[in-house]
Amino acid sequence: MIIQEKTLRLGFTQTWHWCFVLLAYRIKKMLFVVRVIILRMNENKKKVLLTCIILLCLALAVIALLFGDRLMAFVRTSGRTKNVWAFIRNPEEHQDWVIETFSQCGDAPFIFPTRGFIGFLHADSFSLLKWHTGLDIFSGTEVGKTAVYAPYDGYLTREADWKSSVILRIPSDPLQPDRQIWVYLTHMADKDGNSLIDDAFPPDTHEVFIKQGDLIGYQGNYSGDPNEPTGLHLHLSIVKDDGEGHYMNETKLQNVYDPSPWFGFPLSGKEAPTTPPACPNKR
Repeated sequence: MIIQEKTLRLGFTQTWHWCFVLLAYRIKKMLFVVRVIILRMNENKKKVLLTCIILLCLALAVIALLFGDRLMAFVRTSGRTKNVWAFIRNPEEHQDWVIETFSQCGDAPFIFPTRGFIGFLHADSFSLLKWHTGLDIFSGTEVGKTAVYAPYDGYLTREADWKSSVILRIPSDPLQPDRQIWVYLTHMADKDGNSLIDDAFPPDTHEVFIKQGDLIGYQGNYSGDPNEPTGLHLHLSIVKDDGEGHYMNETKLQNVYDPSPWFGFPLSGKEAPTTPPACPNKR
């Protein structure tokens, strides 16, 4: 068996070696052809070619400047997307990825508000035009079955037109007491917009005090379009205050915090490993 394994490894090494040799040969041949074409050009055509190359380089530099971080995030997120699909298709096979409700990591102040697998993280990206601003927690169950609880004490608001969302105002951030923060929770409705938020919080609810661990609602798949529901999950983000007592626009990355410190383990796509997130030091 040991001999077979060594032979297989040697075979793979030789295969990759010859692949690189072939690739290098192809590149060398292509460069030679390009050089011949350029040498046969007259001066005017060479100037045109040089101008095109400069413009292309400038365009690539602008794209890298504007979208470089998002491009890297998009590539990074693709690995997590595979895990999400694997979990959605067969959650029973991946229960080791699941974090239990009410669990806390070390000395972190927030409890985990629902049961599920954290599929997407803060600062992930599904396209070059949009950042993901929070956590997507997938339960792997049915709509309306998996409860959502308050991660910390605060004052709950549900705006009049919110079918699936609430926001929790925490006047004194446990990590920085002189700062106010907000916790946004959404997708608590079915695909048709039937709310799964607890009846204690009807639309146009404002500043209702709730304690850590109080029931808020249930995970759903509401997207705003009945024909294109989301995968069943809870979205959570920690939103900045505007300095005048109001929450900021949650859809912009600069208006939210990296949730890692509040939960006690890496939850930012920029720093977290590609493996499913988990607390290394549960209480």
